[in-house]
Amino acid sequence: MVDLTEQERAAIRAAMRRIAEAMDDIGWATRLQDLTEPQVLTLIEVAVGGFQDAMQAIARGQPVEELPF
Repeated sequence: MVDLTEQERAAIRAAMRRIAEAMDDIGWATRLQDLTEPQVLTLIEVAVGGFQDAMQAIARGQPVEELPF
């Protein structure tokens, strides 16, 4: 397990919004084993992109938007 910083934890929480949006398109009832390769790649891309964008915002001292839960 990776020992994450508070900034990295915040970036992960911020990336969840993009992942949730992708899952809305895919369908929340879709089982992981039923995902197509393009769907899996999309989930990975939005997760990594959301994380990177949030980390850049944190580095600039800007607030990151997180899910309200």
